[in-house]
Parts: sequence; structure tokens; C-alpha cells
Amino acid sequence: MPKVKRSKGGGEKSGAAPVALADQILQADIVRAKGRVKIRDTREESDDKYVDERLSRKILQQARIQQEELQTEYGLAPEKKKAPVTVLGPDSQDADSDEEWPALGAAGPADVEYDEEIVVDAEDEKAIEMFMNKNPPVRRTLADIIMEKITEKQTEVGTVMSEVSGCPMPQLDPRVTEVYRGVGKVLSKYRSGKLPKAFKIIPALSNWEQVLYLTDPDSWSAAAMYQATRIFSSNLKERMAQRFYNLVLLPRVRDDIAEYKRLNFHLYSALKKALFKPGAWFKGILIPLCESGTCTLREAIIIGSILTKCSIPVLHSSAAMLKLAEMEYNGANSIFLRLLLDKKYALPFRVLDALVAHFLSFRSEKRELPVLWHQSLLTLAQRYKADLGSEQKEALLELLKIQTHPQISAEIRRELQNSGSRDIEIGLPVTVEMD
Repeated sequence: MPKVKRSKGGGEKSGAAPVALADQILQADIVRAKGRVKIRDTREESDDKYVDERLSRKILQQARIQQEELQTEYGLAPEKKKAPVTVLGPDSQDADSDEEWPALGAAGPADVEYDEEIVVDAEDEKAIEMFMNKNPPVRRTLADIIMEKITEKQTEVGTVMSEVSGCPMPQLDPRVTEVYRGVGKVLSKYRSGKLPKAFKIIPALSNWEQVLYLTDPDSWSAAAMYQATRIFSSNLKERMAQRFYNLVLLPRVRDDIAEYKRLNFHLYSALKKALFKPGAWFKGILIPLCESGTCTLREAIIIGSILTKCSIPVLHSSAAMLKLAEMEYNGANSIFLRLLLDKKYALPFRVLDALVAHFLSFRSEKRELPVLWHQSLLTLAQRYKADLGSEQKEALLELLKIQTHPQISAEIRRELQNSGSRDIEIGLPVTVEMD
């Protein structure tokens, strides 16, 4: 008997009785229920969905931070007063908590540190004044440099041009002079917003110093100085940025500290933004400040706090420490050396040797050294005691017999005596004989 085939239109199993064609057509018109039943959400769409309290608080906090950043960027945020965070005592913060490399974005609210008067110890300030230069050199500003250069060029090039073709040296177009003098008036009243396009192209000019002089940098507002520092630190080469830092930014910072006993928020942000080029920052700000011999304790605290807050490449910091150790001591050197030593760099042995020689040079010093000097020596002993040679430690122990401090010298002696030396760690290589 042949096998009964299953009908395609029906759902009967094999072996069931055949269904007539008319019945199959009728069954095809009927919608058969499926086995799976889809369960719909019984909640109505009109029901309100709430966010829990914890998540709401986080959302509001982030929104408030973003709003403060926008207000700070456009100069609308009120100034906040905070206590100084740079501590010159033994409880200073570790450098591992430093912020990342400063970006070119606008400074946030957390950057406000020195918008209130800095209180310094009268005894420390008096001790540092003993080591200041009694006959400081005359400070040269950008105007002095530009006028001297213009006079020199007019004398040399003008004479050559007259001898060759009888034509005088070309001067700036009067329209250019008028435009940039107008830019200077805008910058003197600048608070927030966009800068003139004529000012933004100054770094691309070959005679940018002469054009910058036309804008009268001494009359710029603090906000304009910050924006100018952003532009010049980003677009100038290191050597040119160094001149801008030294001739424009540094004199303005020192004048502001001397007049108000604190540093404007925008100027402090400009100093941090200038560290985008660390080599130019050290050569144009820190080293000239120490070489002048007139750096006060308040200036050293404010500018030194930037070293604590920002990450700096080890090579630039090592070169700066080497220069500070070799220059004539003036009191502020101890602050900057200690702040750099606290960053716990893996310093080259040449820098360590220079630091040891720097402290040993005070064996014949008759003046009473400030506490800051003893603190910087203590920092050297704490951070790099295992990298010093045995002869260097013996010399430093002899130094402590001459230059003593009631509390700090005993701690320095303990650090030096209870540590290994570089002579053991970098001894001669051991030769192993192979069988």
C-alpha cells in the first residue's frame, strides 16, 4: 500500500486521514493561533519615570561644573578666594598628585590659587633680603629692547642703503601702525570674548617684536595678557617664546605682586599656560628671576607653586636645577630647588654632584643661613640619600657641624647615616668564570 503524503496546506501529521480539498480551502482562511503569546508591558506610556536621588545629584554637580567652566572661559565667573596651597614646611604635598601637562584650553575654577594676599613670615623674608643683590641691574622691558633695536637698525641698515642706492630704510606702513595702536586700545579694555584678528597673526610676522610694541603691552588688561600668552606659547618657537616671557610676562607678574601683594587670577593662569614650552619658561622666567638677585619670598612662593602643580619633563627640570645650583645664591634658589627635588625625578649624577657642591660651598659662609636653605638640604638627603657617594655624605656631615639648625640638622644627619651609598650600588662589575 503506498505511503500517504502529508498535504502542504494542512497541518495534519503523517498517517492521518486525508482531508478534502474544500475543507483545506476553508481551513486556510481561518487564522490559527500561535503557541507563543507576546506579553505586552502593562505600564501606560503616560506614567512619569523618575531618576533616583543619587544620580540626580551627580547630574546637577556635573552641570554646575560645566557652567562654571564656561563662565570662567568668558570672564563671567566671580573670583573665588582660596588659601595658598604651596607649603614650605616638611608637610608639603607629594609630586605624584600633580596635574597633567597643561593644555591650551581655558583655565577651570580650580586654577584660582593666589587671588588673595599672601602672608609670609617676616623672619624668613628678612633672612632672604640679606642675600639679595644690593645693586640690582636695571630691568629691561620690551619697549627698551625694541627702541634699542630700531635705533641700531636705522643706524646700520640706513647707512648701507644710503651708500648703495641713496634710499632710506623702509619703515612700517602708517596704516599698519594705526591698526595695531587701535588693537592696543582694545586689549587695554579687554575682559572676555574674541581677540582682534590682527593680533592673532603677530606670531607669524618676522618683525613681531616691533609690531607687538605698537600694541603697548604695559597697558594690557590681565585677561588680555592671558590670551596673548596662549597665542604666543602655541605659535612661537621656543627662543621667541622665551623673549616674550622675559620681556612682557615676567615684568607684568612682578609688578602685580609688588603692588597688590598677590597675583591676579588671569596672570597666574598665564604663567601656567606659559609652561606649555618648559624650556622657554625656565630660561625666560625662572632663571632670570633668580639671576636678578631681587626675587622676594612672596614671588618665590607664588611662582614656585606652578612647579608643584604642573608636570615638567625631567630634562628641563634637571637643566634648571643645574643652573640654580651653579649661580650665585640669593635665597629664592632654596625654594625652587626644594620644589624641584620634591618631584622625585631620576636625576643624572651630574646634577646630584652639582647640588652637593652647591651646599658644600657654604662651608665658609659667615652669615646666618635662612631656614629654607636647611629645608632644601633636608629634601636632598631624603629624596636622594641612596644616590650620593660615601665621600659626599662625609662632606655633608662635616658641613652640618658648621651650618647647624636646632631641629633640621639632626634629621639631615640621621638620613645620611642610615642609608646606602652610590659607591656600593654602582661598583665594578662582577666577572663570572664559565667552566
